[in-house]
Formats: sequence, structure tokens, C-alpha cells
Amino acid sequence: MDAKAAAPGRIEVISDAICPWCWIGKRHLDRALPELAAQGLAFTVGWRPFQLNPAMPAGGADRAEYRRQKFGSRLRAREADDQVAKAGAAVGLTFRHDLMRRTPNTVDAHRVIRLAGRYGVQGAVVEALFRGYFTQGADIGDAATLAAIAGDAGLDPQLVASMLAGDNEREDVLAEDQSARSAGIDGVPAFVMGPYVLFTGAVPTDVMVEAFAKAWKVIRAEAV
Repeated sequence: MDAKAAAPGRIEVISDAICPWCWIGKRHLDRALPELAAQGLAFTVGWRPFQLNPAMPAGGADRAEYRRQKFGSRLRAREADDQVAKAGAAVGLTFRHDLMRRTPNTVDAHRVIRLAGRYGVQGAVVEALFRGYFTQGADIGDAATLAAIAGDAGLDPQLVASMLAGDNEREDVLAEDQSARSAGIDGVPAFVMGPYVLFTGAVPTDVMVEAFAKAWKVIRAEAV
């Protein structure tokens, strides 16, 4: 990642709004932060864009058919969903794959997340998007749906609707997505501190705590 990736004391999470492992990883992160705080290590968290399906049409696709093609059969797609549901249940998350009808293009969702960062509600908006998509089957490629979800999470829905009506944030989202790929990231969630990609995947809470604490010490030592 570039030198601006994250400052010591800041964790950047590269993720996609339709990545189930990113939501599971977020829950582990939510649990890790208080443990780090108990060690005297306070971190802020930022969310950066990555598209799992960069070639997805703007209007999205039928989820069942898309996943049939991706996995080779509907059975294998269901098995993947079952694996996710089991991992989610272990951290208190419910996945309602039966309600999910569309696989959206997520550029607009990332635009909303980026906007939320300017108003101090990024974490809440990220959580709301995950919850909306995975537990309610919300089409988070739809502008009105995005505005409503973001509004419930504390971001002005009219501000969101106005942004989505134009192209604000689009080029920045695409550039950050490409930056992650250029850095060798091909899967998410990826967790970044300073110039370092520490790990990828929804690793357990205790592993996160250890990794963040060690990275914080290394980066502080390098800054001396």
C-alpha cells in the first residue's frame, strides 16, 4: 500500500459491501478493539473499497443464476452459503440467503461508505449495509435503497441521493479499488496498518488483537 495507507493507531479495512467474510471479519474487529483498548491501544477504523465482482453490470444480476455460473452448480452455491451461515452464527450473525435475490454492482455502496467517512458515521453505515444485504435481502445497488439504509445509520438520505444522482466519489472509489489490486490484494477483508497489509480474511478475534498490537509497536519504533 502507499505511504498514506494508514497512520499508526488507525486500521484500514479493505472490503466489499457484499462480502460475507467482511461482515464476519468486522464482528471480530468489533470484539478486538475493546481488548486492545484494555492494553492501552486505541485505534480508529476506516473502510476502503474493493469490488469482488468488478465486471458486474450496473444493474446487478440475478443472484441464484450468477452464483450457479460462478460455482458451477446451484448445489455448490448453496454449500458455500451454508458455510458462510455457519461461520456467521458462530459470531452472532444471521445470514438470510433465502431473501437475497440480486447480486449488485457495489460501486455506489462504496461511494456512500466514502461519503459517510466525512460525516463520522462510516462504521455505522458499513454495518447497516451488511445487515441490510445479508439479513433483509436489500438491493444495495439501488440508489433509493442506499439512501434509506444510510439515513437509518445517521447519514442525511437527501445528501446520499444527491451524490448518487451524479458522479461524485466514483473515480475515487475506482482508483482505490485499483490501488488495492496493484498492491497484490485479491481477496477481502484485508486489514492495513501504516504501509503494511497485516492479514486478509475473517481471522479470529485473538489473532487480530495480537497482530494489531505487534504492528502498532513496530510502526511506532520505525517512527522514532
